[in-house]
Formats: sequence, C-alpha cells, structure tokens
Amino acid sequence: MAGSITFDEIETKEGFFKASAKPEKIDWLPDPPRQTRHTTLISVDDHLVEPPHMFEGRVEKRFADQAPRVQTEDDGRSEYWLWNGKKHHKVGLNAVVGKPLHQRTFDPARFDEMRRGAWDIHARVRDMDLNGVYASVCFPSSLPGFAGQRYQLDVPDRELARAVVRAANDWHHEEWAGTYPGRIIPLQLPWLLDPKEGAAEIRANAKRGFSAVTFPELPERLGLPSLHTGYWDPFMAACEETGTVICLHVGSSSTAPTTSSGAPSDTVGVLFFGWAMFAAIDWLYSKIPVRFPNIKICLSEGGIGWVAGLLDRLDHVARYQRIFGTWEGIAMTPREVMQRNFWFCTIDDLAGLEQRHHIGVDHLLLESDYPHQDGTWPDTQSIVWSQIGKFPAAEIERIAWRNASELFRHPVPAEIVANPDAF
Repeated sequence: MAGSITFDEIETKEGFFKASAKPEKIDWLPDPPRQTRHTTLISVDDHLVEPPHMFEGRVEKRFADQAPRVQTEDDGRSEYWLWNGKKHHKVGLNAVVGKPLHQRTFDPARFDEMRRGAWDIHARVRDMDLNGVYASVCFPSSLPGFAGQRYQLDVPDRELARAVVRAANDWHHEEWAGTYPGRIIPLQLPWLLDPKEGAAEIRANAKRGFSAVTFPELPERLGLPSLHTGYWDPFMAACEETGTVICLHVGSSSTAPTTSSGAPSDTVGVLFFGWAMFAAIDWLYSKIPVRFPNIKICLSEGGIGWVAGLLDRLDHVARYQRIFGTWEGIAMTPREVMQRNFWFCTIDDLAGLEQRHHIGVDHLLLESDYPHQDGTWPDTQSIVWSQIGKFPAAEIERIAWRNASELFRHPVPAEIVANPDAF
C-alpha cells in the first residue's frame, strides 16, 4: 500500500537494518539497581510476549491440536509459533531490554534469548519494581498482532479463531493480570469478525474486570470495514456502555508509515507515531465519538508532540466547514470532541509536554514501552522526572498516574500515592 510498509517487510527487508544477524551469544547487561522513585507511575503502553504455555488447557479439546504452539527449528537456533498452518518466527519481536544496542535484532529468537520479564509475569513485576512503575497496560506482541488480528483474520475455521481469542483473553485475565492484582490493567483482544458478537464479548469481559480493549487504529488497512460505514457501531456502543477504553496502538494495523521507495529504516522509526495522528482524524471524522459521546479512545505509543498543532488545524479548517458540510448540526467543534474523547500518551516528548495546557493536562498519559526498543526501562523514573519534575505537583500527579487511574478505573492504593517507594 502506498505510503506504508508492512511489519513483515520491515522485519525481512534485506539490508534495512544494520544490526541484522543474531549473535551467537548474548552479552547480557548487568541487572540495574532499583531506581529512585520520584513519583508514582502508571505506564499505559507496555508489551508482553506470549509464553509457550499460553494456550495449554485453555482451548476446548476439539481444537487443542490446532491451537498455537511453540516449536523449535531443526538447527535449534530459533523457536517459532505454529499457527494456522504457518510458522511465525517472531517469537521475541523487539523484546530487547537487557541487551546491548548492537545485539538488538529482528532475527528469529528463542525464549532464552529475551529477558524473562518479557513473558513471565513474576519476572515482569520484578522489572516493574526495578523501574518504579506501579501499574501497566500490556499489549500483545507479534503472534496475535497488537490487536489480535492474526488469531482470526484469514483463519478458515471461525470457531477455532474464536476459541483462540477467548483462550488468549482467559490467560491474560487469569495469569497475566490475575497473579498480581493491581499491578496489571486488564486489556482484552477484540473479536473482529462480527461487531455484534464483538460487542457481546466486550460486555462479558467487562463483567470479569477488563477495563480496556486493543483495537486496530486503522481497521481498513487490515481488510476490515471502514470506520465511516457505521459497521462498528454495535461494538462501540458496548465499549461506551461498559466504560471499556479503546486503545489504538500504533502499528495495530500491521503497517507503519513510510516515505519514498529506497528510504532508509530511520524514516520508519522517526515516523512511527504518524498513524496515531492519522487515526485520530479518522476516528474523529467518523463521528464515532459524536454518536457515542462517552466513548474513551486512547492513542497508545503515538506521542504527543503533534497534538497541539493538530488541534489548531482543526480550528482552522472549522472556519470554512461549510465547504465540506461534514460537521453540521453538532453542538461541539471537532477540537472540543477530540479534547473530550481522546487521550494521548508520551514516552519521550519534551516539547509536547511544554504544550500540555494547550492539549489538556487531564488527557495526558505516560508509557515505558517495555520490552521494546523505544522503551525507557530501566530509566523510566529518571527520564519522566527530567521532563515533568519541574511542573506543579498537581500536574505531575495527573500526568504520572492519576489520569491513567481514572481513565482505566484502576485505583492506586493510598499508601503508594503517599510513598512511591512502598512497592
């Protein structure tokens, strides 16, 4: 597709990355010390790597032999997921924390070639403790895609796909979020093949504690119906009714923005946030947040540096809205709807944070992106504090944890609010 590159192309394009060969031996960096706690933190964008046992005992017996399972290549050099008749070698895609920069590659990996916190909840919570992150929203990795699309799209047996999606959500609820209550904010995969059935899943999962769903930021790029058709309205209605936050992670359409043919890989890294800006406008002008005024949309790993300028552009275009005729009979302006229904997340946006009042302090969130290359582990506390530590105390509290706590309905214990060193 013009203007975009698929993740498969990014990972396999010869010569696209300088660091391309997996090392024979990983020179693991020493464990970092426990970081100084400047403030309580909630990260609304981290990732988990699906563990080998994820589907064991969770898929009904008639599908047990067809469920995703980890296999090892004959040479023993790599492991892969066998799913839907295909090998998925991206076991540890971008699970690079703890490795020196020159050993971070996209080559096929084994579970012993990534930091254990990527896929083991006990090790993850320990790494959160080292990093000073109290609670975390954890998106899936490459096997399902960031929005669960690989579990269901192009899968011939619809019931098998449904069983796998449900098993993945069961595992997330029972093991990943359930082992350490309070530390993980439950995030479900959506059922994408029918919006009414997907709505039923949202309602059922809300009853057992899921407060968020990951959803393709640009579903049409996956061959799904456009946001502008009204097709997704039953799903959106269920999210609004249950207060389920719709998390639109950059790249959940399995693509990233690109420029010209032959452009180097740096351009993709720099522009990775771009789909968040495109998605914000697509969702806004679909009028989904107009039809569902209480819906909550969180743009994950999209950055915030572009938001202030986009809000100004919305005001500018609104001055000659009569030319377009698309925003008529609506009491609120596009800018007002965006500032009401959308939340924006930052990893490292110093200039964007300076524009926090222009954007809206109540709609800014933080993320650490563990265990990805863009992530700030194990230095999240110090990086965050260097960027927001000079703000008024009430604003620090809002950005660091309170906005996330309120958005995802995930309370932080009073003793941790009073003393961030208490966990």
